[in-house]
Amino acid sequence: MESMNDIALARQRNGQILSHCLDPNAAAELMRQRPNLLSDTRIFLAASHRQAMADAVSALHRVAALPGWQEAVLARAPASARHATALSGVFFGYDFHVCQQGVRLIEINTNAGGGFINAYLLGAQQAGSPLPNRADVEADFLAMFRAEWALADKGRPLAQVAIVDETPDEQYLNPDFELCQQVLAQAGIGAIVCPPSALRLDNGRLMHEATAIDLVYNRLTDFSLDMPAHRHLRQAWEQDCAQFTPHPRAHALHADKHNLVLLSDPGWLASIGVDTEARKHIAAVLPVTEMVESDNGEALWARRKGLFFKPVSGYGGKAVYRGMNVTKRVFAEILAGNYVAQELATPESRLVEVAGQGVELKYDIRCYAYQGRIQLIAARVWQGQTTNFRTPGGGFAPVVIV
Repeated sequence: MESMNDIALARQRNGQILSHCLDPNAAAELMRQRPNLLSDTRIFLAASHRQAMADAVSALHRVAALPGWQEAVLARAPASARHATALSGVFFGYDFHVCQQGVRLIEINTNAGGGFINAYLLGAQQAGSPLPNRADVEADFLAMFRAEWALADKGRPLAQVAIVDETPDEQYLNPDFELCQQVLAQAGIGAIVCPPSALRLDNGRLMHEATAIDLVYNRLTDFSLDMPAHRHLRQAWEQDCAQFTPHPRAHALHADKHNLVLLSDPGWLASIGVDTEARKHIAAVLPVTEMVESDNGEALWARRKGLFFKPVSGYGGKAVYRGMNVTKRVFAEILAGNYVAQELATPESRLVEVAGQGVELKYDIRCYAYQGRIQLIAARVWQGQTTNFRTPGGGFAPVVIV
């Protein structure tokens, strides 16, 4: 009864307008060129739902460490993923929808953006519901980077980090890079934000101009470092010229969408040694996912209205299709395009004030995690087929546990 009460309470509060949450002065800097980056509201999440998310995140991390899982996943992974490393990977992102039937894990990301923005957002709030402290969250993130470097066992302090993405100045989440740079710098760790082309290999070290790079905070969506333009990074990764976090191995073990198909098979999970409790926690949140193949194409077409189609190598909601909107022509492309089909998990909505009117917007929950432990829970508010930062009244929002 208690869990039903907290779920009903969260739903009730999300159905009531809550505005004027943002301190306009504190938020102005981030929103000047990105008016839909931060939402002027808060999302309420039931404590029982948070617990289900935490249990699933922990279970999934344990599964990925099993020899049977690694053998199966790495056998079909890109060659770069088979390079061994002691590092775990920073900023895993577990994206959940809160639905009528409970919480559903939609996707796992190994280079989830927005962590530092959401920490900043905590400090840009007017008084109200209790929220985590910005300084505590940033300290946790900093400790994560230091923990990654400690795993490299170099016997010296972390001195220089490169935050790497394509054309970082043009990225919508560029403030995330700048805030990360500031937090590292305040801790005495050198940090530069740069594109891959600004780095070079020199005598077994990865260099930025005259500075040797210890750790690459890798924000590239070329998860396997296969693109020709990233050849030098691939070499640096495979020859340990610098440490990478996250890295190709982490993506293969945790975020490849093929993995959702394996996770949907409790019998196979049991066969590789996944314990009963972990299987229970995963099954409680995972929408059943299957590969789209010619053999099951006819059956999937018949069930399409209850499915969501995603490309195996996709990210950021690109080239995804809600089954009820799919035409025969598009479905033929899906059949030929290496897709997975996932049970539809319709997210609940949040009533948001936009231009003086109440508007229902969708929201999802992102759990930022390190080594199976949730560090920060944030929400994204939007309207449309997939998450975006183009919706008036939408953007990142803090999460209040009830």
